[in-house]
Amino acid sequence: MAAAPGTVGVLGGGRMGAGIAQSFAAAGSTVVVVESGEEAAGAARERVAAGLRRAAERGKLGEEAERVLERVTVTASVDGLPAAADLVVEAVPEDAALKVRMLAAAEKAVGEGAVLATNTSSLSVTELAGALTRPERFLGLHFFNPVPASALVELVVAEQTAKGTVRAALEWVRALGKQDVVVRDSPGFASSRLGVALGLEAIRMVEEGVAEPEAIDTAMSLGYRHPMGPLRLTDLVGLDVRLAIAEYLHGTLGERFAPPRLLREKVARGELGRKTGQGFYTWEE
Repeated sequence: MAAAPGTVGVLGGGRMGAGIAQSFAAAGSTVVVVESGEEAAGAARERVAAGLRRAAERGKLGEEAERVLERVTVTASVDGLPAAADLVVEAVPEDAALKVRMLAAAEKAVGEGAVLATNTSSLSVTELAGALTRPERFLGLHFFNPVPASALVELVVAEQTAKGTVRAALEWVRALGKQDVVVRDSPGFASSRLGVALGLEAIRMVEEGVAEPEAIDTAMSLGYRHPMGPLRLTDLVGLDVRLAIAEYLHGTLGERFAPPRLLREKVARGELGRKTGQGFYTWEE
């Protein structure tokens, strides 16, 4: 049976980072989450705690939530990462400069044997690796939201990634009870590239008056057996996140990924999906 890493660092305690921390802690790892400032650190810990409580209520946790939470600590500095960390996963916003800065600092804080990973959903893993002194110990681990409930992790192999790094990552992903897919580093990888293409076309259909969001989503859910339609998924991912990925793919892959006017307008109005209560749907807690 695959074994989880003994100690895991997570850079960023937002929705994705907290979900990654929860998943590794539930698998038995000791987890250290890095967030900037005491207030943000406290919020990150509460996200992990709330996620664990929900998992326990649904019978998805093998032990008491409070006991799992004891394996999670939150620090306000990368310097708080344990030198003995086996794995560090970066889960900060999709800003290449920010990711490079955080990864480079983490690389200095942990031992030479640690594997570093980025949770980016679209940025070049090979370019991020170029900023590290040990790029062979680096790869993409693209988790999906919500992390604890999602069955998939996309392993993105950069040009510099060593085979041993991939083998270790595969074992850790399987220890989480998740399915892996391994892809070569390219714009949008496999999941984001296909998912964004479908989502952007659905947005264009709304923009052109072809159908209402509910009709488009129902067509894909019932007609093609998608768990949810592309517009509801866009609301869950965040319209701002979808726009950022689309702009990156537009710049690297061409006009077929040009963001629709409607997407830009909604983001400008602050209609970002579930996290703001309004996107293509109205969301109520």
